[in-house]
Amino acid sequence: MLPHNTPVRWDGLEHLRRDYMLQLTEAIERSGRQVKVAPYALATSGDERRADLALIARYADAAGLRLTSTSFADEGSAPPVEQRSGFCAARRFAREGFAHGILAIARPAITTDAEVYERVLTDLFEHRIFLAFLPIDLSSLADCRPGREVPSDQEPA
Repeated sequence: MLPHNTPVRWDGLEHLRRDYMLQLTEAIERSGRQVKVAPYALATSGDERRADLALIARYADAAGLRLTSTSFADEGSAPPVEQRSGFCAARRFAREGFAHGILAIARPAITTDAEVYERVLTDLFEHRIFLAFLPIDLSSLADCRPGREVPSDQEPA
């Protein structure tokens, strides 16, 4: 099973992520700039990495996001996110002003640990960087601007 298909227990942090993302993307759009994102994939193989990055590119195009020409990935088993060279490089790339945000398949590509996830979100937001995920159902990309996607950890009914 792919790491981004791992279920995530509802912890309310999806609201925090979306709020951060909307604050940043709305400010970028108000300034007349196009939102630019760096693609990030956590994959178990090179084939999976290429497929994930292609899916991210398709989503970015449909959402009207500008995808950076540099992509980032980590392959193999997932060490803690702070130790992943690909994710750290994506964060550094965005901090240096080459992207406004990081676009990944789903939250489990970052972490399923709520404490770590909150630290990642806070760190990114403090550096004016957002984290975005693809919608669960890509068959309908009608309104897929950042903040409008279906959360990967929807609250249970």
